Amino acid sequence: MVCENLFTLLIIFSVALITYNVIISANAPLKQDFPGPGKSSSLRLFSVDPIIKMPVDRLKANYKKRLFHTAVTASDSVYNTWQCRVMYYWFKKFKDGPNSEMGGFTRILHSGKPDRFMDEIPTFVAQPLPAGMDQGYIVLNRPWAFVQWLQEADIKEDYILMAEPDHIIVKPIPNLSRDGLGAAFPFFYIEPKKFETILRRFFPVNKGPITNIDPIGNSPVIIDKASLRKIAPMWMNVSLAMKKDPEADKAFGWVLEMYAYAVASALHDVGNILYKDFMIQGKPMYGKFGEWRFDKRSYDQTWPPRNLPLPPAGVPESVVTLVKMVNEATANIPNWGI
Repeated sequence: MVCENLFTLLIIFSVALITYNVIISANAPLKQDFPGPGKSSSLRLFSVDPIIKMPVDRLKANYKKRLFHTAVTASDSVYNTWQCRVMYYWFKKFKDGPNSEMGGFTRILHSGKPDRFMDEIPTFVAQPLPAGMDQGYIVLNRPWAFVQWLQEADIKEDYILMAEPDHIIVKPIPNLSRDGLGAAFPFFYIEPKKFETILRRFFPVNKGPITNIDPIGNSPVIIDKASLRKIAPMWMNVSLAMKKDPEADKAFGWVLEMYAYAVASALHDVGNILYKDFMIQGKPMYGKFGEWRFDKRSYDQTWPPRNLPLPPAGVPESVVTLVKMVNEATANIPNWGI
């Protein structure tokens, strides 16, 4: 990381030879410059210390930690399972580190039945949507799973980090949300203005300008529990409505439920602080091969082996860090690949 004092980053890689997600570690510095906190469509400015880039409130001696619960939705597929095991390994490593406001962890398993990793990873079993309702788009189970978890689980923390199985935590995470606003990453491919005509079917004019819809998905987002409980049912309903709308389905494709979450947040007037340094996105180069390759999608039916070969010289340091972290996790997780 460029600066030891820069707060935790959640990083998504999608580059030429690698597709995986990671959060950068303080002890694995990356030679990359990160912008400071951004602002989104409405009231998104907040006070930060200009030197260490932390919210000023966190610098006060009497600051009380605002713990958040990390929640990850997953199926029982090999693909999701090995990613969750790696993620949870690193969650445990950094949970109690300096500046951490990480509380509990839950894998929300939306396959409808327990699996053999219940004792390894704290898990809530959610029911999938009724047969055929997802129309082959399994991601629609995500908002429905969150609705069930929020209704039925005893969540101790007042905040929630929505994450995904292919995120790796590499540094203690502080609570970046504040003042009733969520903390989220702005995705370049979520473009409300571009699709205003379609989005107006779900976000009426009386709710304000289309720019009230932030360019986000549900993950990564840190949000207060009360707000998420309001948003989740709407997120589910908007996702289903978009999927049934042929034009919206075609326009939004695999990011449909991301648009649905952004719309649901805006419908409930829940804004977000947009952190460009919450994630890193590389240039997508799907289907291209080079002299070295690690693609998570190569392991959708089988477990990745232990001790993956490291990238060759010249590959970005972030990629090397990622592979090393995957290797450390798989070397230390019992019964890997069984």
